[in-house]
Amino acid sequence: MQWIIVKYAITAGMVVLISEIAKRSDKLGGLIAALPLVTFLTLTWLFIEHQPTEKIANHAWYTFWYVIPTLPMFLAFPWLLKRYGFWPTMGCSIVLTIAVFYVFAKTVKVFGVELL
Repeated sequence: MQWIIVKYAITAGMVVLISEIAKRSDKLGGLIAALPLVTFLTLTWLFIEHQPTEKIANHAWYTFWYVIPTLPMFLAFPWLLKRYGFWPTMGCSIVLTIAVFYVFAKTVKVFGVELL
């Protein structure tokens, strides 16, 4: 149980730290947020918890494929935010990401990458 609390504290602490940095510098906050810190933490937790190498490798593999369809949202978000406000933009971003992911998953399935 203590290990889970440590994992939560470190992971949550990173999110808070990034949001605090973003308050002071848009560029630095964006750069740090763009780093795969959560993925590195997840891979580290899996390794420390003696998960099989195949499971760790699969996590990295699928993370790559799942990141790609999220990228259009980062372009649409600033445009939508200026026009519709925060919550409608969040909703539109979620819908956009789901739609792009679905199309992307169907497209890469042709090449043997099974995401759904």
